Amino acid sequence: MLWRAVFWVSFPFGILSFVLPIYGKELGASALQVGGFFSAISLVPLVVRPFLGRALDRWGRRPFLLLGLSGYAAATILFCGADTVRLLMAARFVQGMGQAFLWISAYTIVADVAKEAGRGRNFGSIDEAVNRGALIGTTAGFTAIFMLQDLDLGWRQLWFLLFAAYTVPALIALWAGWRGVEETLPERTDTALASTEGRSLSRQLMALMGIVFVTGASKAMVWPLLMIFLQDTLAADVGALAIAYVPAALISSFLPSRMGRMTDRLGRKGPMAVGLVVGALASALIPHVPGVTTLAVLWAVESLGYTASIPAERAFVADIAGQDIRGTSYGLYTFAHFLGAAVGPLAGGWLYDQVGHATPFYLNTTVLILGAVLVTLVLHEPRVARVEQTASVVQPRA
Repeated sequence: MLWRAVFWVSFPFGILSFVLPIYGKELGASALQVGGFFSAISLVPLVVRPFLGRALDRWGRRPFLLLGLSGYAAATILFCGADTVRLLMAARFVQGMGQAFLWISAYTIVADVAKEAGRGRNFGSIDEAVNRGALIGTTAGFTAIFMLQDLDLGWRQLWFLLFAAYTVPALIALWAGWRGVEETLPERTDTALASTEGRSLSRQLMALMGIVFVTGASKAMVWPLLMIFLQDTLAADVGALAIAYVPAALISSFLPSRMGRMTDRLGRKGPMAVGLVVGALASALIPHVPGVTTLAVLWAVESLGYTASIPAERAFVADIAGQDIRGTSYGLYTFAHFLGAAVGPLAGGWLYDQVGHATPFYLNTTVLILGAVLVTLVLHEPRVARVEQTASVVQPRA
């Protein structure tokens, strides 16, 4: 039921990345304000995540999961009426509230129920749920846009109809979480708590937080600008760019659990470093892409790297955290991620406007390579049992 809830709530995720910058420009937003749309969703998680993790360890995972799903449903409703830059920003703040509660709860639940030797595969299965929901939602959304455009509707009318439709899966996700996700907080004992209390602030977690902040800010710096940059350089419409992203979307929808199984067998550091290097190379090549076909290949290769690195990264947090402080550990880890996600888009928008359109992409290349070096040299994997066959979260068919 967690898989189903995450699947349904993810329907608008993919299309927002494509149409939010375009709709923002339609409303008169500058490149800096477009970056602000992406920073706004990270501000609430940035503020509450360090405290929220301890709350999960004290009061349980399920209440905060339901708050997160409710926040996403409320944001989808607000998007329907967002016809100014301010209202669009407000809807993103509410979406950020849902994001703050949902993902830390989901990750902690997975860490609670996953067997030690199968964490990579389990985290990968949740990533698949997100990406499959986003893929189906994006496909349905663009199909609706193309059909409705024949009626000569403006962007504001298209936007309203689109998010009115996305309200339905958001409410289904809330129902799935309410009906089927049980509490997974381990039974606490004084002895267990005393033995793990200091590990939430271990050097390894702090080192990972630093890497995640820097690389997360760098990746967040370029994504809001990508659609605008590609439209300017390739003169391609949003439909062509969406089609080019399909191979990458399919890879991220079906491979993460399989790549996660590989990290369970071989370790976490290698996939993490490889994913950053592949992302760096893709960022360096983006300004020189000659056409949409090459772009599709580049996105597919980049997606392949990230499907290996992201489950490994989340499993690494579970490896170094005790069961009584998993919520705290994921709170700190995701705090670092959203701090980067809040800073990066604003920096990228400023660089794009003031320095040069290709500058954010080259800077991202440098930072991701540095991140890969730090993963290799600074992080040390704990001893975790590796097995040939690992248990996995049941994956319902979408």
